[in-house]
Order: sequence, then structure tokens, then C-alpha cells
Amino acid sequence: MKKPDWLKVKLQNGAKTQNVNNILGSLSLNTVCSEANCPNKMECFERGTATFMILGKNCTRNCRFCNVTQESPEEVNLDEAKNVAMAVKKLKLRHAVITSVTRDDLADQGANQFAKVVNAVRLENPNVTIELLIPDMQGKKDCLDIVLNSNPEVLNHNIETVKELYFDVRPMADFKRSLEVLEYSKKIKPKIYTKSGLMLGLGEKSDQVVETLKCLRSVDCDILTLGQYLQPSSKHIKVKEYVSPAQFDEYKAIASDLGFKSIASAPLVRSSYFAEDLIDSF
Repeated sequence: MKKPDWLKVKLQNGAKTQNVNNILGSLSLNTVCSEANCPNKMECFERGTATFMILGKNCTRNCRFCNVTQESPEEVNLDEAKNVAMAVKKLKLRHAVITSVTRDDLADQGANQFAKVVNAVRLENPNVTIELLIPDMQGKKDCLDIVLNSNPEVLNHNIETVKELYFDVRPMADFKRSLEVLEYSKKIKPKIYTKSGLMLGLGEKSDQVVETLKCLRSVDCDILTLGQYLQPSSKHIKVKEYVSPAQFDEYKAIASDLGFKSIASAPLVRSSYFAEDLIDSF
């Protein structure tokens, strides 16, 4: 299936991109931009920003849409927290987005590493706002408590797709559990903004998308991102449809009517794309 013109990305590799690469390389840091093969990587790097991915490069889940490596998990890097904090400072970020691979092998699911990174970033960059994009942590409330008690401004957990496609798209995940992560986060820390996102074009029907948006609002999710799924390789689940920009606009209008506080809905939108803009209006 040929990609439509609206998915064409302008190649960029200027001085700011090189600076970002140099900073990340010198501090041995991973980014979801590179590991997930994000189509917006060059644009974001050229703006001098990146989304940090902690807890290694290898994921313990087998989601069929994701380009992140599924191999044996790595040792937790004890210098990672201070290195992320230094990168935030060197990049002069005002909003830092931090995600991770899923670490089902760790007793705390990586929660303590998230907290250590937040604390280190705040110590070195007291004026920065922080957004955490977390895995479901198997729904373990004690692990979620550790993350929430670090008090990020935004707690993001992506629902990724509609309930009907979970078995094919996210066989080791659970739609209900992901909703419960967002619900619990808002219940325990109501002042932390919650955020979630979906990929479209996996074969979902429009009424299923709308029902998913209603589910997210039922747990008081504040921020929504909707973007087009792009197949990273022939080994990944195929694109079933290229959703038009007009359809994305329609979903945005529906989401607004449902009460989301901030919405990004367009083919090239990704979870952390222009993330700082989505909280600027609050």
C-alpha cells in the first residue's frame, strides 16, 4: 500500500540535530525517537529536543506494532538518572519527556528508576516540567505509587488501539488494565494530568475509536494524541488503512466534545510530538 503525500517527511540533518546526537552519545542515553524509528525524529532533533528512553533498549513485551528490540533485558544503568538530568540541562529543555521499555523482569517494573530520573532532573533543572510515558507495570499499584509520588506534571500511558484489536496488536497487554492505570493515577494524584494515545490504521472501525475515546474520558483522561500507524518492517503488523487528515480532524472534534483538555490529532502525531504545546494551554 503506497503512502499518501500527507505522510511524506522532510529530511533534516542540521547543526541542532548533530548537537542532540552528540549530547545523547556522550551520555550513553537512548531515545524512543531512534529505537522506535519515529518519523518525526529529524524534526524533533532539529528543534533541539528528544524523548528519553530509560531502562535499556530491549523490551520484555511482544507488541506487533513496535520497532523497539525484543531481546534479553539489560542491566539497569546506575548513572542513567544523572545522565538524563545532564542532557535535559545541556539541551535547555523546558519540558522533558521520559519513557521506557517494558521491564516485566524487574520486581518493581522499573518504577524506582523512573522516580530516580525525575528527582535527578528536578535537582539539576528546577524549572522544567516532566512528562512520564510509562508501561502498564502489570497494573501493580505499589509500583504505580512510586512513579506517581515523584510528581511528574504529566502521566502518560498509551491505550494504543481499540479493545477489539488487542489480541492481534498487543497480545501481552490488556485494554482494561491500561484504563485502570490511568484511572488509578487520576484517583491517587488528581493534580497530575493524565494522557493517552491511539494509533489508527490498524483495522479499527470509527465507532470503536469513538468508544475508546469515551472509555478514556470515563477515567478522566486529560490529554489525547491520535496518529497514523506506520509499519516499521515486514515483520510487523501491516497497515490496514491510511487515515485521512480530514478523519483525524473529525476525531479531534469528537474528542473535544467529550471533554479532553488538550488534543493532538493528525497523521504524523506521536505520543510525545510537541508534548510541551499540549500542556501550555492549561
